[in-house]
Amino acid sequence: LWCSALGNQALRFLSGTPRIPLESWADAFGGELYSIVTKYSGSLLLQKKYKDVEPTLKIKEVDGLELVKKFSEQMESMLRRKVEAVERLVEAAEDADLNHEYNSSLEFDYYNSLLINDKDENDNYVELGDEFILEPNEHFNNLLVNTTYSDIQLPTNVYNKDPAILNGVYMSEALNPIFVDNFERDPTLTWQYFGSSTGFFRLYPGIKWLPDENGVISFDCRNRGWYIQAATSPKDIVIIVDVSGSMKGLRMTIAKHTIVTILDTLGENDFVNIIAYNDYVHFIEPCFKGILVQADRDNREHFKQLVDELQAKGVGTVSKALTESFKILREFREAGQGGLCNQAIMLITDGAVEDYEAVFEKYNWPDRRVRVFTYLIGREVTFAPNVKWIACNNKGYYTQISTLADVQENVMEYLHVLSRPMVINHDHDIIWTEAYMDSALFASQAQSLLLMTTVAMPVFSKKNETRSHGILLGVVGSDVPLRELLKLAPRYKVRLRLLQQHRS
Repeated sequence: LWCSALGNQALRFLSGTPRIPLESWADAFGGELYSIVTKYSGSLLLQKKYKDVEPTLKIKEVDGLELVKKFSEQMESMLRRKVEAVERLVEAAEDADLNHEYNSSLEFDYYNSLLINDKDENDNYVELGDEFILEPNEHFNNLLVNTTYSDIQLPTNVYNKDPAILNGVYMSEALNPIFVDNFERDPTLTWQYFGSSTGFFRLYPGIKWLPDENGVISFDCRNRGWYIQAATSPKDIVIIVDVSGSMKGLRMTIAKHTIVTILDTLGENDFVNIIAYNDYVHFIEPCFKGILVQADRDNREHFKQLVDELQAKGVGTVSKALTESFKILREFREAGQGGLCNQAIMLITDGAVEDYEAVFEKYNWPDRRVRVFTYLIGREVTFAPNVKWIACNNKGYYTQISTLADVQENVMEYLHVLSRPMVINHDHDIIWTEAYMDSALFASQAQSLLLMTTVAMPVFSKKNETRSHGILLGVVGSDVPLRELLKLAPRYKVRLRLLQQHRS
């Protein structure tokens, strides 16, 4: 509209007599231009609006340090409320376990998040799938939730009526009123949950959990970063894998899956390397020879790609691989590098026949600073005593993995062993994860794809008869979206301060 009006005015002046002085022409054109711009821009109306509120406006100098201090105090207060909510859940869970007596024949129905509201052909609710009221909730991104009760999710490979599961679910029913009370005290809370060491996941508010396109529930709370960080201290891990000729076929497939599963239990506070051995010892990544690298996402994914390329051939000699592993761990320990806490060797093999006792005598006994965990691959039990001896004499744990389905449960055992000192000392360390985007929960409709951090805390058994054994019951956690923190530091205030600094 402006262009049309200005164009018409220009043509009118240009088509006029050329004898008009240039200055007069410019003044006339400028006047017309000002009139048109004023009319169509609404500038006079805008000036009037400002004048109307001018008596109530004032310019105030902002102290940047005070502003930042206020932001930090508000954030600290908000984060403290999240920690207190988790602490109440931990206390309730430990008290509930203390008052619960294990019953191997327990019969108990609970809300299974996969089965809730499902009916059979007779229009009756299926077992563990009773009516569970779900309503959209704006605070939870308009997802269908139940803010009165939590429900239970289990991975497909965990039997939902197993006695250990039933006892754990029954015991953790005591968390329901605490979930609700926490949410009433702090309405900014989002997801609260308890991840059990037996594999079940109690989530509040309750939701309907959906399987993947293959009908499988692969989500296992024990694999999540918040669970692993809370359940164990930082660790240095050397994974040794047998790639001799006897490992061909299914055994090699199981061994690779075992390594990948171990890598998935590591986080950014951990350090790792992988050694393959047959006739000779070699690091699967030559660039990492003789060192440990941080187990961040990039390094873990890189290792997984290299593991997939491993091939079985030759004859296995485990002593050289053990020697190399102990040397790396000792050098890092003496140099004050790595996780500076737990150190372990993971030995994945289908058998050990040579003399390896001398290696342990030289590098690990009598202090046994390095735990050795052994995974016997395959159904063959001929070498089981040897492989078990290695673990038991080096403060580790022995498991036999016969099928791919056995991998997950057997790998998780090492976390329970590494957590024992912390459990025995009842070190309730609070951990905060790095910021992450949880696509796993999003796939279950329990979360939107947004950056978040999680505050988590371990739950221990306080029973006198098990206290010395160091039993980890699980981990309690709560998600904190980063947008909640950003709300405490509005952009317009931060940008205003930055603008003032730029001008000065």
